Amino acid sequence: MRTHRELRTAGLVLAAGASRRMGRPKQLLPFGDGVVLDAVLDTSRACGFDQIVVTLGGAGDQVRRRVDTRGCDLVDNPAFGTGFSSSIAAAIPALHSETDVLVLLLEDQPGVRPEAVRALLDGRGDAPLAVCRYDDGVGHPFAFARSMLPDLATLHGDKAVWKLLDQRAP
Repeated sequence: MRTHRELRTAGLVLAAGASRRMGRPKQLLPFGDGVVLDAVLDTSRACGFDQIVVTLGGAGDQVRRRVDTRGCDLVDNPAFGTGFSSSIAAAIPALHSETDVLVLLLEDQPGVRPEAVRALLDGRGDAPLAVCRYDDGVGHPFAFARSMLPDLATLHGDKAVWKLLDQRAP
């Protein structure tokens, strides 16, 4: 069994949301020395991913102007309004062809630390998917083996990943 450090791992930051209920882009809310998405991307860089893919949608132009996206592959998701899953489907073709593991990170969770991602990957073993467990339940980030990419590409809506996790739970 190879360790996660021997696998080609991509981080996928889902940042295409329109933040309609909030009235302004969550990705661009002030946080620390920058904005929320800056913090999430800093964490992604600190994880040592072989590739970082960021999906953009509703606030794509503003994100490009305000966020440090160096070292990231940006993917536009014109279907961002159809839900979270459309961003995953839009990003999959941008993944390096030898990607072994995909880690999903959310635009609005700047509190996720690289240590949590490392623990997720270390604990995954050869499982096709892994989730983080917190005191209040399961949550992001999630990790998916390459074998799960076809399933991820066919999902629809905001809660489809959760349904997939429920279907695959032991």
